[in-house]
Amino acid sequence: MVIFLSIVVLLVLSIGIFVRLPQFGKLPSGERLERIKKSPHYKEGQFQNIHFTPNLVEGVSIATVMKQFLFGKNKNRTPPGVVPVGKTDLLNLDHSKNCLVWFGHSSYFIQIDGKKILVDPVFSGNASPLPSTTKSFPGSDVYTTDDLPEIDYLFITHDHWDHLDYKTVVKLRSKVKQVITSLGTGAHLERWNYDKKKIVEKDWDQEVMLDNGFVINTTSARDSGYDTHFAEIGNKYGPFDLVILECGQYSPYWKYIHMMPEETVQAGLDLKANKILPVHWAKFSLSLNDWDDSIKRVTAEASKKNMLLVHPMIGEEVDLNGPMKFSRWWENII
Repeated sequence: MVIFLSIVVLLVLSIGIFVRLPQFGKLPSGERLERIKKSPHYKEGQFQNIHFTPNLVEGVSIATVMKQFLFGKNKNRTPPGVVPVGKTDLLNLDHSKNCLVWFGHSSYFIQIDGKKILVDPVFSGNASPLPSTTKSFPGSDVYTTDDLPEIDYLFITHDHWDHLDYKTVVKLRSKVKQVITSLGTGAHLERWNYDKKKIVEKDWDQEVMLDNGFVINTTSARDSGYDTHFAEIGNKYGPFDLVILECGQYSPYWKYIHMMPEETVQAGLDLKANKILPVHWAKFSLSLNDWDDSIKRVTAEASKKNMLLVHPMIGEEVDLNGPMKFSRWWENII
C-alpha cells in the first residue's frame, strides 16, 4: 500500500509540474478575468454558445469515444503517402497582390491591400503538448516561421492546441505588429512575453477597427457547429466574396461542435458567400473518419448546391482577384 500511494503521489506531482510548463500558457486573472465574467456569453464558469451545444450527442459517453480512438481500426485516418504541396515565396510577394496561402488545417496567410495577415499558425509538427502525439501528416510541414514576412495582424481564433501553437507563436513574436484574439487568450501570449499593448482581445459580436478602414467582426471566431448564427451573419454583413469555414475533425459523436461537410456548404449559403475555402483538415487527424472524407463530401455537396469551392494544395498561392481553379490533389496520393 505504501508503494502504491507513493506512485500515486509521484504521478500527481509529475502532472502538476508538467501542466506548469510554458506551453500551457496562463489562465486569465485580474482585470482580464473580470472582463470575462461580465461577458453576456460567460455563464456557469465558462463561455456558452447562444444555443445549447453539448460536447457529445445524447447517449454517447467519453468512454465510448476513447475506446474508438484507442482501439478503433481505421488505417485511412492518415494519408497513404506524402501530402503534395507547393511553396509560395512569401518573403518576396508583389506588394500589390491580393492573395491567400493555406498551410493546412486552420492556418493561412492573407495579403490584402498590402496588409499581411496570419491566422492560427501551427508549424511545430504537432497539435498537442506532447511531441510524440498528434503529428502532422508527412509532407504537410513545408513552412517554418523563417518563411514568413513581418506580420501586420496575427489572428488567434481560440486556444485549442491545433490553433494556438506555443513554439510557433513564440518564434513569431519579433515579426508580429499586432495580435487580434478571443477574450481570455491574451493571458497565454503575455506569459510568452508578447507586449500587452500589441494584444487586442474581443468577445463574440464585437468589432475591431483596423487601419485603412478594415473592420473585423468576431461573431464566429471559434470552432463551431452549424447553427443560426451563420444566417444572422449573412443577413447583417453579407454577401461575402470568400468565406473560410471549418470542414474536418467532425464526428456524429460531437456533431454539435464541429460541422459536418454538408453543413459547411449550407453555412456558406447562409453567409451569402460566393466561394468557400474549407479548412480544418489535411494536416492532423483529430477525429475518427478518413483523412480525406471531408474534402470528398464537401466537394460533392458544393457541386449539388452550385457553390464554388476553393481547395488549393498546402502552400499553393490563391490569387484573390484571379480565376479559381484547383486540382483534386488529394486523389493522387499513393
